[in-house]
Amino acid sequence: MKTVIQKAAERGSANHGWLKANYYFSFSGYSNPEKVHFGLLRVLNDDHIAGGGAFPTHPHDNMEIVTIPLSGAIHHKDSTGGEGVIKTGDVQIMSAGSGVQHSESNDSKTEPINLFQLWVYPKVRNIKPRYDQRTFSLKDRINKWQFVVSPNEADGGLWINQDARFALTKVEAGKEISYTNAFKGNGVYLVVIKGKVTVNNIELATRDAIGISETDTFSITASEDAELLAVEVPMDFND
Repeated sequence: MKTVIQKAAERGSANHGWLKANYYFSFSGYSNPEKVHFGLLRVLNDDHIAGGGAFPTHPHDNMEIVTIPLSGAIHHKDSTGGEGVIKTGDVQIMSAGSGVQHSESNDSKTEPINLFQLWVYPKVRNIKPRYDQRTFSLKDRINKWQFVVSPNEADGGLWINQDARFALTKVEAGKEISYTNAFKGNGVYLVVIKGKVTVNNIELATRDAIGISETDTFSITASEDAELLAVEVPMDFND
């Protein structure tokens, strides 16, 4: 097993007033040549958006963009005709494909929101842009993985144009949970959304992350109640 650790305090950051962001990988004004991507996972941003805050309309292409609200709700609108409010418990995916324009704004004028946004390089380039979102039951991820994004229909997640999976879980203190790759040779970027866990004798706390590769399975033990996000991605750009 090969691991790379990202402590929460070592992430990049930016404060634009209406937006306070933490970057797990180089993004915008934050550049770190040692933290550019994990396999085909290019972006993982931890965004805090003030009431009334908004990203104006801007373009994307050839990227799979996943948004996971952790608190509050965000309003999305794009040039495919996709539009909706994404709240806690929801997951959204947008295949930017050959090109799309979209905007995102806090659905509240007064209350802040917090979300993860992740970008994954696509398997097939220049596909027709598409948008989808779904509400997932928070009860269905207690002490087990809930797959929210996957190319495999049987997983029950939103479809992604890549051999990648996103899974969420809430692990109770003292419990152990294992993760097994769906695709041989993939790596997993594991983020502790909240709580404390141990992976391969490595202790991780809230917002810490660990990239795990060169193994197809690993176990996690929660030392206190914990919420986790696992992002399984190909490691080789030639796949």
